[in-house]
Amino acid sequence: MAPQITTRSSVEVATTPVLSNDIETVDLIEANIVASGANKKTVRVVNGLGSLMGSKEITQLDDSITAKVQPSTTTSGEKLHISEQPWTLNNWHQHINWLNMVLTVFIPAIGFYFALSGKVPVRKNVVLFALFYYVASGITITAGYHRLWSHRAFEARWPLRLFFAILGAANVQGSIKWWGHSHRIHHRYTDTPRDPYDARRGLWYSHMGWMLMKPNPKYKARADISDLNDDWIVRFQHRHYIPIMILTAFVFPTWVVGKYISPGDYMAGFIYAGILRVFAIQQATFCINSLAHFLGDQPFDDKRTPRDNWITALVTFGEGYHNFHHEFPTDYRNAIKWYQYDPTKLFIYATSILGLALNLKTFDANVIQQGIVQQQEKKVNKMKNKLHWGPTLDELPVWDKKEFVEQAQLNKNLVVISGIIHDISNYIPEHPGGESLIKQALGKDATRAFQGGVYRHSTAAQNVLSELRVAVLKENGNAAMNFVKRRGEQFDKNKFE
Repeated sequence: MAPQITTRSSVEVATTPVLSNDIETVDLIEANIVASGANKKTVRVVNGLGSLMGSKEITQLDDSITAKVQPSTTTSGEKLHISEQPWTLNNWHQHINWLNMVLTVFIPAIGFYFALSGKVPVRKNVVLFALFYYVASGITITAGYHRLWSHRAFEARWPLRLFFAILGAANVQGSIKWWGHSHRIHHRYTDTPRDPYDARRGLWYSHMGWMLMKPNPKYKARADISDLNDDWIVRFQHRHYIPIMILTAFVFPTWVVGKYISPGDYMAGFIYAGILRVFAIQQATFCINSLAHFLGDQPFDDKRTPRDNWITALVTFGEGYHNFHHEFPTDYRNAIKWYQYDPTKLFIYATSILGLALNLKTFDANVIQQGIVQQQEKKVNKMKNKLHWGPTLDELPVWDKKEFVEQAQLNKNLVVISGIIHDISNYIPEHPGGESLIKQALGKDATRAFQGGVYRHSTAAQNVLSELRVAVLKENGNAAMNFVKRRGEQFDKNKFE
């Protein structure tokens, strides 16, 4: 049967350019169509679950490509989608995505029942095999589904891609095509209603709630996955995902345990290396959507929720450095420091040495460092804004020398330092150098003495002095401006010109 082709002809788009100051601006409708891949001929590849795997939704063209998110309103007689209706005793079952409920809740519950009840005894060699299979299959999600296919952080030859595709199905997280499409939408619409696992809706929602409840079709979105459809291995896996998943997730580990690890103990293989292993790798992956958006630091940017934390990295083969990842998504690394745990990075690098992976992408080190410095600057500015730094130059009156002399006759405790006049009346008894020394400066310009002629005063001394400002000496305006510049203060220089 010939593959079904969806073309752009099913949607008419206005492409009239918008001009701003005679420079043509980007047509947002056209740009969104390109970002969603709707401008390309797309091969629709389906599998046994059909629409349940999202095949139709990924390829079907509709108004959701360019539609704006609208508030929940309905016209007379129009029924709200179930996701917008309150939960009741009569409709609670309609809110639930039953396929995902079976795969992520009911089946694991069966596994825990047999394990915890003692009906299937725990054996060390079975657990060790389950851990081995956990690692072998789990790396296919982080290195394959995520960094290779979702972000094109490197290229891989077909044997490595086939390994990722076959063993990746053992994690029961959907096909490469479905997983990659959802993840690209997440990056395109992070922290918006169109984000499939919008962290703003809470820890539980971003962890599992988004899978267990029916989504609002109003927030449906698309991303370009034409490159995924061009990969014959992705097409093969998506078309045959169901049998591959059943074989690799449950049949294979059951057979290996019963045949070689613990002869005759097929049930142990099914429970520990099958069901409970799948549960563990699913929960680890879910932590990227949840904990990695709530727990940790934001060393590169804080405009969005992703965070770096080593705890999530431990259970996800290095995917916990999520703040870095969202800033530099095509970098094959998640951890850039030597002491950060990122075995996926090491695995990809090792396969590149073997010739199986190539063109490993990294962001320019200077760009990464810029992000770190900019974020540090943000944090420093936030801290600075919480402190009082004394009156700014803009807030101070400007006195000429004559006025200073007149004011000094009225107040004997005025001192000029770096073009700024200070009233040190209350500070004389506190001066570390003693009252007799500081009284030598009263009514005078003490700049040279302050800056090393007598003492080379500390930053703390300068900060104390800033609280004592009363005016700016007009003739020394440049000195005043240079002094506050060194402290990082802002001011209007036109006032002193």
